[in-house]
Amino acid sequence: MNVQYRLPSIVLNMIFSIVLACLLIGPAQASSQASSELLIAAALPLSVPVSAAANGEIRQPLPSLADMLERINPAVVNIATRSTVREGNRLLQDPFFRRFFNVPESRRRYRRTQSAGSGVVIDAANGYIVTNNHVVQNADEISVGLADGRILSAKLIGRDAQVDLALLQVEAEGLTAIKYADSGAVRVGDFVVAIGNPFGLNQTVTSGIVSALGRSGLGIEGFEDFIQTDAPINPGNSGGALVDLRGDLVGINTAIFAPTGGNVGIGFAIPANMVNAVLAQLIDKGEVNRGFVGAIVQPLNRELASAFGVLSPGGRPKGVVVVDVELASSAEKAGLEPGDVIVAMDDKQIATVADFAGQAAIMFIGDEVKVDIIRQGARKTVNLEILADDQEQVDGQRLTPRLRGVVLQNFHNPDEQTKGAGALVIEVDSNSTAYSFGLREGDIIVAANQRPTENISKLRDAARAEKRLLLLRVYRNGQFGDVIMR
Repeated sequence: MNVQYRLPSIVLNMIFSIVLACLLIGPAQASSQASSELLIAAALPLSVPVSAAANGEIRQPLPSLADMLERINPAVVNIATRSTVREGNRLLQDPFFRRFFNVPESRRRYRRTQSAGSGVVIDAANGYIVTNNHVVQNADEISVGLADGRILSAKLIGRDAQVDLALLQVEAEGLTAIKYADSGAVRVGDFVVAIGNPFGLNQTVTSGIVSALGRSGLGIEGFEDFIQTDAPINPGNSGGALVDLRGDLVGINTAIFAPTGGNVGIGFAIPANMVNAVLAQLIDKGEVNRGFVGAIVQPLNRELASAFGVLSPGGRPKGVVVVDVELASSAEKAGLEPGDVIVAMDDKQIATVADFAGQAAIMFIGDEVKVDIIRQGARKTVNLEILADDQEQVDGQRLTPRLRGVVLQNFHNPDEQTKGAGALVIEVDSNSTAYSFGLREGDIIVAANQRPTENISKLRDAARAEKRLLLLRVYRNGQFGDVIMR
């Protein structure tokens, strides 16, 4: 029966193809050998029939991502967390405010909260799962829901607040891991697929394209080098996978631009190359030992780029100019100077400040990095050995603009009450924003944004991890208090 239905369709298809080829080739060329070959090729079926409808129509396969998704969907998991938070007005929690206005101490109230996000299995054998730091931050309990219905308890291995990544580990058999793509090879216009659990809806898939690369200046993380996509990303997608059409991991979905509260087609993902580098540190050390480059850079405009001789053939500036070099930093010891134009780092082209920041995010203590610069019109290469940040004194504005007018110094004291370490405020400009918020000379900053700050380096990391405010825990005159800088 199948032959009777399929044969007429095949014959009609061949006749139609021959007629079409004759019209395209023309009678003058029909006798040539090349035309005969083209005529035969045109008469062949375009693809092998795979199914037949009841009326004899041959159906060709439709384009679909189903096979790829069936393979990688199990690698995307649901993350559920439970936390304990303190209720009440944050201003009333400030001991300075309570003492000044004579506000009595109130009994602290706490409540349990739950939140949800997504994660991606990156190592099935060891049970490693990557997600966003903000998904698991302050969590007391972390559960992982697999595509097969299993619910597992997860252990937090480490996290990096500056790039908003966290590494979890579960004990389970039969996990499916995802492969990394080379995010450095991604181009604007590439098709991508976002997979996650928006609004708690498990295994939701959306598609789109890469809209832009190297997005920064969003005030989301300390280091920003985002892939922008129009694949719909919604709350709950955080920590999920952005993959290419092969199913390889392009990035970790982390944020959306949502002026109306919902998806408007502007989502951001942390590039896979950055994810891979950070997770290698977390797996190896449980923390990120990011070094301190110590070069302050700014973008080049066309005039400066022309003066430095670093205009691209298309007329765009390429490179970033060094405007300052920190004392005793990696940059100073490598010989970088103000006025140098950095055009490449470890063979990666540096065209924008975002490119520079993206490379700085994956420079760890002990690394050796080749830096290509333009100095006085001549190109040269310097070797940058990434060192620990051991500055003993620094202007606060080098850490964050909120500390402009403040001079800080590493503080070491065996006094148990101050935990023996912190950042000592040795000078505050009375006209500065920091002074108006209550920071004073002699204060010892022991924590920032709820993270211990044993030294200036830790204070820098904590300040850059949160862009919306700077919450300082200070020790003053034998008492602890909070200084909130918005």
